[in-house]
Amino acid sequence: MNRYAAAALAAVVFAAPGAWAQTTDFSKVEEKVTDLGHNTYWIEGAGGNTTVAVGTDAVIMVDGQFAPVHDKLKAAIAKLSDKPIKYLINTHYHGDHTGGNALFAKDGATVVAHENVKKRLSEGATNGLTGAKVPPAPQEAWPTKTYKSSMNLKAKGRTVQLTHVARAHTDGDTYVYFKNANVIATGDTVTIGRYPNIDFEVGGSIKGMIAAVDTYLKLAGDNTKIVPGHGPMTNKAGLKEYRAMLVTARDRIAKLIKERKSEQEAVAAKPFAADFDKKVNANEQQSTNFVRVIYNSLKPLAKKS
Repeated sequence: MNRYAAAALAAVVFAAPGAWAQTTDFSKVEEKVTDLGHNTYWIEGAGGNTTVAVGTDAVIMVDGQFAPVHDKLKAAIAKLSDKPIKYLINTHYHGDHTGGNALFAKDGATVVAHENVKKRLSEGATNGLTGAKVPPAPQEAWPTKTYKSSMNLKAKGRTVQLTHVARAHTDGDTYVYFKNANVIATGDTVTIGRYPNIDFEVGGSIKGMIAAVDTYLKLAGDNTKIVPGHGPMTNKAGLKEYRAMLVTARDRIAKLIKERKSEQEAVAAKPFAADFDKKVNANEQQSTNFVRVIYNSLKPLAKKS
């Protein structure tokens, strides 16, 4: 495994404590392609979900999964189009989404992301839950095209819109809107079938996660296809259900903070055991982590209490 692949694996442990990546046999990973219509595709493999828009002269892709599956992901895209990959968009900096950056860039793709993604990949990061250090990625994996608020990217016949949502999953989140296909790729601001992570160490917050979902709900119609960072595709109704979970989880932790509970006491209270843990089939560690990331993202409230 090369240096960047190792860094990517370390990063996903940071991105999702207890992540399956540590024990994944990448040689057995298959890239599953789902046609979303209008030459737009969702690809599931190893790492975050990938979304692909095929133009008549080039391909635009969102998130490149882990480095070890680059060849498989590239082959899956080649079956959709013989045109080159022009842009690889990073929805945020975590290694399960940016692991393929260096290899796709070597293939000729321009890596595009919010400016804070470049900052995190170039400077490294710290796991807020464990204190573990994630080293900087090599320079060839950094985005070479960045933006601050919004940006449009084009391939012939295709235009995709990139928009930053602040202080959500991280401080550098991007959602990508494929207007003519009626598809939104959310990155890890939305995860379906498991608890989302909140990277509070770099400014992620439960409030920002909810605000991001509110943005998607305003943009989406009943027939909009929503590709989350992880898990199966959802729709506006599913997004409303996800939002309700986030709001309830926030309110329960805020109540414990108002009662002057410490982080350890909040975990011990098991605020999600009766409902959410069962719904997402969370084990004790996953439930604990969800309590902790929300608690820490509400720390300003905790300090004022």
